[in-house]
Amino acid sequence: MVELDLDFLVTRLAERGVHASVEALAAAIPGAWAHHDALVAGGAEHPWRGLMTALLSGAGLPEVAPLVEWLWREQPRANLWRKPMEDMVALARELAARGARVAVLSNSEGRLAELLHEVGIADAFEVIVDSGRLGVHKPDRRIFAHTLAALGDPDAVPIHIGDSWAADVVGALDAGWRALWFGRQVRAVDDARVAIARDATEARAALVRWNAL
Repeated sequence: MVELDLDFLVTRLAERGVHASVEALAAAIPGAWAHHDALVAGGAEHPWRGLMTALLSGAGLPEVAPLVEWLWREQPRANLWRKPMEDMVALARELAARGARVAVLSNSEGRLAELLHEVGIADAFEVIVDSGRLGVHKPDRRIFAHTLAALGDPDAVPIHIGDSWAADVVGALDAGWRALWFGRQVRAVDDARVAIARDATEARAALVRWNAL
């Protein structure tokens, strides 16, 4: 529901005297997420530093390690993932209006609820589950079970929407959920439990096919 705000990241880097372009960062995102997924598949619980290191290095910035550590220390105060995905937020509100139980389930740093309030979208969700507070991270099935319990509907067959194959799709399937793999870099999957969507229109169509809308 929120994505990495590259303009905000550029502004933050400028505070350290580092020039970066939104275009270079955007070009580096696919490789950074591939690196992130490889780390998760290898057992890393919350490889934020790995993702950011790959992103900044991929954008051509030198000596990124100190920058990554500074950004990580600042993350609780100035979360880089703060750009609302307005069309997906609208879809969440539509689902809620139709009676669906809508939650956020995120690998975050402990202040996700506060962030969603700050950017004005917390009202769209019945439950906000933050791995940084819970102490369990996707793809661990316990965080999925916790979310169902928090929603008070343990017998549901839920759908998890996320952009990380390793954390979101693999985690959801392992927990017995269906998964909607979302983002520009998705690819077709030969599994009836998995749908793909590159934008909110495709996400909505997938939910319709699953009779969730």
